[in-house]
Amino acid sequence: MENEQDKIAAARERVAEIASEHYGRGDVLGWFDALYKESAGDPEKIPWADLEPNAYFKQWAEATGLKGDGRKAIVVGCGLGDDANYLHELGFKVTAFDLSPTAIEWAKKLYPNEEIAFEVMNLFEPPRGWLGAFDFVLEIYTIQPLPIEMRSDAIDAVSRFVNDSGEVVVVTRGRADDEELGDLPWPLSRKDLSRFEANDLKQVDFVIYPPENEGEADRWVVKYSRR
Repeated sequence: MENEQDKIAAARERVAEIASEHYGRGDVLGWFDALYKESAGDPEKIPWADLEPNAYFKQWAEATGLKGDGRKAIVVGCGLGDDANYLHELGFKVTAFDLSPTAIEWAKKLYPNEEIAFEVMNLFEPPRGWLGAFDFVLEIYTIQPLPIEMRSDAIDAVSRFVNDSGEVVVVTRGRADDEELGDLPWPLSRKDLSRFEANDLKQVDFVIYPPENEGEADRWVVKYSRR
């Protein structure tokens, strides 16, 4: 019988195949929706779909006593909406977006809460009203699978959502600055992350969590502030 790790490995292999097919056609973003469509409602086909908040972010949130207190939050690349729902439970007023229409439709069915605004949106083409509009910006694993040449632009785009007194929290696989990128999804280095500071954000927390599965990269939870 196929165990959980075998299922995850198979799902990741299929992700790589779909991404490669789209990259070969010059469509570097279309593979996200293609994957969600092919999964046909089966979350086990989506490697990052846990149907619960990201474990590392939740651990960090609990350790720091994160509370929303009515603040406005945005979730970048929200997928099936698990982290958006978690922020709502913590008391944030949540907007969450994803490039994939299929993912957003799925998220709305999983979390039919009118207080969470799920939107189909391209990170690089947000509504002007979103720029500088949020107290709390959450980015989990969204920058990693984007083409490396888009990495700086992606970090710039994420940074533009936060207001003058807000915060950005990033959850990523980490790698050393001189470490090879390896396979998709490509981990971020401290040098990569320094791009947030180039956007007038100050790093105020950096926590390293060991991976849940042996042989995987450490997970980093990094917090930036405008204040």
